[in-house]
This record gives sequence, structure tokens and C-alpha cells, in this order.
Amino acid sequence: MKPADEMPRPAVSREDDERFMREALAEARAAAEVGEVPIGAVVVHKGTIIARAHNRRELDEDPSAHAEFLAMMQAARTLGRWRLSGCTVYVTLEPCLMCSGLMVNARIDRCVYGATDPKGGALGTLYDVSADPRLNHAFPVVSGILEDECAAELRSFFRRLRGAHREEGAEGPHDVSRLEALEDALGGDYGKTPMPTPMKASAAVCRPPMRSHRPTAPARKGEMRGPLNVVLAIDSFKGCATSSQVEMWLAEGMHRAGDDVRVAEIPVADGGEGTVEALRHPLGGEMRSMSVPAPVAGHVDASYLLFDDAQGRSAVIEMAQAAGIGLSPRSHEAACAATTRGVGELIADAVSRGAETVYVGLGGSATVDGGVGMLQALGARVLDASGGQVVHGLDGVRDIDAIDLAPARAALAGVRLVALSDVKSPLVGPRGAARMFGPQKGLGVGLSEAERDEVLAACDGWMAAYGARLTAARDALDGSAEQVGRPGARPKSLLGVPGSGAAGGLGAALLALGAELVPGIEAVLGMAGFDDAVRAADLVVTGEGAVDAQTAQGKVPVGVARRAKHLRPDVPVIAVCGSREDELEAVYAAGVDAVLPVGAAPQALDEALDPDCARRNLRMAGETVYRLATMT
Repeated sequence: MKPADEMPRPAVSREDDERFMREALAEARAAAEVGEVPIGAVVVHKGTIIARAHNRRELDEDPSAHAEFLAMMQAARTLGRWRLSGCTVYVTLEPCLMCSGLMVNARIDRCVYGATDPKGGALGTLYDVSADPRLNHAFPVVSGILEDECAAELRSFFRRLRGAHREEGAEGPHDVSRLEALEDALGGDYGKTPMPTPMKASAAVCRPPMRSHRPTAPARKGEMRGPLNVVLAIDSFKGCATSSQVEMWLAEGMHRAGDDVRVAEIPVADGGEGTVEALRHPLGGEMRSMSVPAPVAGHVDASYLLFDDAQGRSAVIEMAQAAGIGLSPRSHEAACAATTRGVGELIADAVSRGAETVYVGLGGSATVDGGVGMLQALGARVLDASGGQVVHGLDGVRDIDAIDLAPARAALAGVRLVALSDVKSPLVGPRGAARMFGPQKGLGVGLSEAERDEVLAACDGWMAAYGARLTAARDALDGSAEQVGRPGARPKSLLGVPGSGAAGGLGAALLALGAELVPGIEAVLGMAGFDDAVRAADLVVTGEGAVDAQTAQGKVPVGVARRAKHLRPDVPVIAVCGSREDELEAVYAAGVDAVLPVGAAPQALDEALDPDCARRNLRMAGETVYRLATMT
């Protein structure tokens, strides 16, 4: 009798293939966040994802670190055998010769990929390794699953990369000529049909066309068979209006346009400023306020939410309350001195009051201390060469000689830590905590360009040494399990983990304490009752102040759109914004159907940011959204 894994299996539906390919796409986007070519892969066994990975060649300096190669290695460890019979590999780009060869050697059941690779594809484009009769294994291949979305991720990445090289004349790790060739191929010859061109209009840009969810029976304009159910889940318009205000003003416009509309307003945040406020009403509970060390000097009153639910007592903490950028003058000296100690004291207070789960939002930080202050507040021993605790800030990071996490782990025994962030940057490198985000916090301000570059390079080096010691301290307590960040992830080092560079490296410190790192918007939507509202919705409206290339990298509008489409693939999603970029392919590919700028006429920035002007613009936008949704 044949082993179970070699028995015939039921056919896999296209719906299932698309579902698993979306998981591979999520991995591709994670790769883009850390500067890698956006290729992602998952391995599925008996209908369950057992491994996931994305391209890591630059981070690991490993020529074999392709997404599907890493995912297959991880799958073999999960199953405890080298044969991957019974497994399907999903990957966003057609595999190369190396990865296709591994599929043959691993005896996979099938491979499903998205976009073809006209310069290196080995499963049908340049070669077809899967059906070579000279090899000892053959397997079926399905191509073109979500190919538009897979190709859009690559094109968006290439566009940003080539722009950076043009603007800076920089020499990065990528083989730009190879990427340009692949981009050109994807732009025209890829697949069997050309990529669709997005439809453009002055007020809104749609791709794909919105689908009607109103009654299908004939109706006159304005007539409906029931109220229009709209879910608003919009981020704050920074410097202008909070999430709650944006939604309230948009709802006013919708109600002014028609009395047959029901609006569910769900204030949202992505782990940054406004997270506690967004969850305060849906979760209830009590606000706790206490005085904690400010990031630079003195103390600040910081609040967090403590609430009880079916799982027990939990707390929601915004690191920005204790160490936010608004509490810093953003000078070079302030960036070097800023500490996360206040964040650690908030966590300790929540635990002392019985919190079994602590959510920590990582957005809007003033710090680049790698979370050292937070670790010290929880009892960790972060020591210099003399055996004393290091000082606060980057000077302390520079002087670290040894780290002992055991006291902090003991203080958090039995506590589940969840870090909320939309930032996928690693701890070090050009997209890391110091080099990419340090200047936003004042690092290098007032210095010459040469001096600034020297400072940023030195800080990145200190952070790399710190990350290595932090990894060693984690491994001293956990052994070699290396189960960090999310199920299926087994990074050798915290240095390159997506999200470890969030909040100036606070993400890495929380991961070392055993925290889960999750997309902030996903967690907030889940706790705010978004899912139930969407199931009854005819339309979802999201948005933020500016919709641009960064929006596709996990910001609120894309987080809302993805979750809404997962729950209701047919529900239309509109994003409102104050401003938008011209090219938004990746935003549309992520599930947003239309982008609607709210400005009624050309305005100066200070005028557009005035709350009274913003209210007028958003009310008019609400009226427009209503009329678009009720057109027949």
C-alpha cells in the first residue's frame, strides 16, 4: 500500500490557489520592506501552510536565499524529512534553475507561481525543469495565479530602486542591470497579455472597476431597496484631524447627501499615535496614567488602556506616549540621548496590575536606543566593559559589552507580549533603525553631509554589535529554537528580522523578550469590531492624509482593504486622502478599488491642514462617495 503522502489527492481549486498565493504576496511585501527584491513563497501540506519565507539574499549575503528555496528548507524541518511529497510550493515569481532543481530533488507535488520570469524562469519560460524526462521526478506547474498583483509588486520595487539610483547615484547591493532587464520584460512582454492600464480621472482613479453591490433589479437614480451600509475605517490626517474627526466629517457629508445611509465609524490606527484612543471605546476598560521618564529629560504623564475580556486582563500601550517624537526637539543631541525607559515602566505597571497580554504600539518614536532603556526598566542587565549598566541613548548602545535578559524574562513570566507595527525595517542597514529613521528624529541634524554620513555609519555599526549581543542573550535563554516574530520564522539573527528596526530598534528588544510582532492595523481592526461591520457592509471607506508608494507597505488603507477583501471579496473599497501620487499600482493590487482626493480646489498646504477647511473638504467628499455608491 502506498504511503499516505503518495496517494492520489483531490484537485485544488483556483480559489484555494489564489488564497495561498495571497499569503506568498504578503511575504513578497515583507521582502520589499527590508530592501529585498519582493518575492515571497509558502509551502502547503494537506491544506495548511507549514512554511513561509521571502527573498533574503542581501540580508543573509547568501546566493541561495531565494524565497522558495528558504520555504522548502523550512518545510523539510517542519515535516522532519527531506522529501516534500504531498506539498505544494506557492511563489510569486517563476522559480529559477536552482529552485526548480530543488523542487525536483525534494519530490514536491506541484508548484504554483504568479508572474513569469522572462530572464530566468525555469518552469516553462526559458526551461521546463518540471517536465524534463531525463530527471527522476516530474511535477505539475500552475502559472499566472494573481500574476497582475505579483508583477505589480516587482514593478513598484524596481521603480523605487531605479529612482533612488538616479537621485543619489548610489551603488546598492542589487544587480541593477539585471533588475532593469526584468522590469522591462515585466512591463511589456510578461505573460500572454499586456498588463492592463489603470483608468484615470481627475477625482478618482479606479483599478479594477468597482463592482455594484446595490439591488440588481431596475431602479431609478437614488432609489434603493434598503439603506446603504457603509463602514468607515480611516487613519488620521496627520497635522490636521484625528481618525475620529475624519470619519465624523465624512459621515456628515454622506448623511447630507441622503437619509438612507447607515454609517459604522471605526477609528483605526496602526500601532502609532492614536492606537489607544482608537481602541478605548470598543474595548472599554480604564485609562491608567502615570509619570515616567521622558525620552530626553525630565518626566512625562503617559496613559495606557487596561481592559478585561474573555481571555483575561490585557493592556494597550503606545510607546509614543512615553517616548514619542512629539516629546523631543529633534536635535542631534536629543536623538543621541533619547531613551525608551518610560515604555518599560508602563509595561511593568501593566503587568503589576494583572495584565496577562500587553500590546505595545511601536509608531512615532523619538528614540534610536534599540529598546535598551525599556530592557533596563524591566530588569535586564545591559552592561558596559566595567560591569555597570550602560547610560541612556546611543552612547549606551555604543558601550554595550554584555546583555543578560534573564531578570526581564522573569519579570514577564506568563505574560504575552505583542508588538504592533506597520514598519518592516530590519535593525541595521540602509533601511535600518539608525540610517533610515535616525535623521527623522534629529540624528545628524546640523552636521555637514559628510559628517552626517559618518555618524549614521557609526551608529549603524553600534546597532549591529548590539543586535549580535542581543541575539546571543536570547539564544542563551531559548537555545536554538529561534522561533521569533511569527509562526514559521526561524531567523539566525535579530539583525535582519522585518520589524526589528521599528521604533528605533525597540522591535528587536521586544522580540528578544519573546514578543510576537504583528501588523498594527490587523490587530487594531480585529479588536475594534471591524470584521462584523464589514460582513454587513455595501461599501468600505478607508484613507489617510497622503496615499503614496509607502501606503502599499502595510499602512492603514491597505491593511483595511486586505482585511475587507479577505472577509468579503466583492465589497468595494474607496480610499480618501488629502494628496496622492500618480502611480498607485501596488495600492490597487492590494485591494483598494478607488482613490479619492478630498480637495475641492487647489490649496496651500497650511490652508488644507486647517481643521475648518478639512471639515468642508471631507463633508464634500462624503457627499461624493454617497452619490458614487448609489449610482445605477
